[in-house]
Parts: sequence; C-alpha cells; structure tokens
Amino acid sequence: MRIANLDNRAVLVVGDPGGEQAVDIATASDGRFGPDLASIYASWDQVRAWAVEVDADHDAATAIDRNRLGAPSPTPRQVFAVGLNYDDHAAESGFEAPTHLPPVFTKYVSAFTGPDTEVTIPPGGNVDWEIELVAVIGREAHGVDAAGAWSYVAGLTAGQDISERVAQLRGPAPQFGLAKSYPGFAPQGPWLVTPDEFADPDDLELGCAIDGEEVQKARTREMIFSVPALVAELSQNVTLYPGDVIFTGTPAGVGMGRDPQRYLRAGERLDSWIEGIGELHQRFVDARP
Repeated sequence: MRIANLDNRAVLVVGDPGGEQAVDIATASDGRFGPDLASIYASWDQVRAWAVEVDADHDAATAIDRNRLGAPSPTPRQVFAVGLNYDDHAAESGFEAPTHLPPVFTKYVSAFTGPDTEVTIPPGGNVDWEIELVAVIGREAHGVDAAGAWSYVAGLTAGQDISERVAQLRGPAPQFGLAKSYPGFAPQGPWLVTPDEFADPDDLELGCAIDGEEVQKARTREMIFSVPALVAELSQNVTLYPGDVIFTGTPAGVGMGRDPQRYLRAGERLDSWIEGIGELHQRFVDARP
C-alpha cells in the first residue's frame, strides 16, 4: 500500500510507477477515515484492514500533480534524526562508529515539505545534502524489541536532511536541530510505502545527484542500526506515537566530508532516490533581498 499527502488530504496511490494516480481515502471510505494524514496514522491498523478489503475505484482516481504533494506525515508529535548510522559516513565525519544508540537530534516540522520544491540558501550558509530513508510510526511503541519492531512501522519514505554547516558548527557546541531546520530543509516523499511492498525493507538502494553528478549511493543494509533496531532503541527511552517520523541517517558522500569541501549553490538541482519508493527534486536559490 502507498499513501500520499495530496493538498493535505490522505490518498491511496494506485497505478504503476510513472503512472501513479490518487484515490481520496475519505471519499472512498465514506468518511470513515481521513481526510487528514494524522487521523490515518491514529487509526493505522483499521486503515490497513480497510485498504486490503476495498477495491479502490480506479475510475475515481485522479492524476497526481507532484507540486501538490506534501510530506507523508506532515504533523508528527515527534521527529527523530539519527546521525552516524553508516560506518563510512562516521569515518568521513571524523567520528568512531557508534556501538550503542547513535546520536539523535530533531528536525523541526516547519522545515517539512513535499518531494518537489525550491529551497533558499541562507545568507552566508554552506548548505549540504544528506539522503536518508525515513520511517513513519503506525502504532504506539514503548519498550519494544527489534524482533517485532517492523510491526510498529506504518511505512517508509525518502527524505533529505538538508543541513547548513556554518550554523551547525559555530559556537561552543554543535547546533544540529536549528541548522537542519531552515524552511524547506526536510523534503520527503513522494509517498509512504508499507514494508510489505518491498522484497526486503532492510535492503534498499538510496542515493542523490547534483545536476546529474552522483554524490551519494549506498544500500540501507549498510546501516549500523536498522529501522527495527532504531525503533526498538528509541522506544526504550521515549514513547513513539503514530505519525512520528524517524530520519535514519545518511551514507558517505556529503559535501562537508569531501576534500575540498563542496556545498550546494544557487541554480543547482538535487535529485534524490530510494529504491521502491521514488524520487525527490530540489532546486536551490539565493535568498532574496
């Protein structure tokens, strides 16, 4: 099953890749579910059961304008962003790979956008890219173990943890959350894909390119802490709620880790992808006077 946020309404995504269409969930369920995304995650088990039984009327499906798509979970109670979750990224960042839970910070919801956007480069900023698999929680979780943790995940989507390195690294201590939460710094989508849709949800290719030049490429099996491991570890400290968003970390290839360092410039286009999910497209512009 695929779920998208179309004009802040929850829709089922039907059709083959490249020809996807939307079926409005509130309309198709006669008002039982939706129309907002938060209520979909709050009733996730019931929505899943309904979606299995319903024969989505393709005659009622409409074309999807990607410019009208938003983040698949636009109003989570909590957003978790995981650092240093790939050995090669930890190395390029100058850190040892974590052996317990990796560093965890947040990205603020005001940075959330859909998959195709224009992003403003803050004045004097060094804006970096970080392709990440993003997991959305579907059931309340506290104290769960990794063996059963996939059952608490509603689905997966693609995300960019866009980061402004000047603001992140100045001062007496790193400023992760604010430096990674400028407007448009958390594009996600194009839709949420349930784990059962993948041959192996723990092994997906992900990557990104700037103006066609590939800068990151890896597989999620290389994560130090897999999605279920992250859900289990986080749930030992906090309660995870339906709709919560987890950015699971980025592989090597970020601009800050290069020699010489390289950052995004106005006019450049960042294309990102995750196997079995889809693509993100960001165009970068200078701040207007």
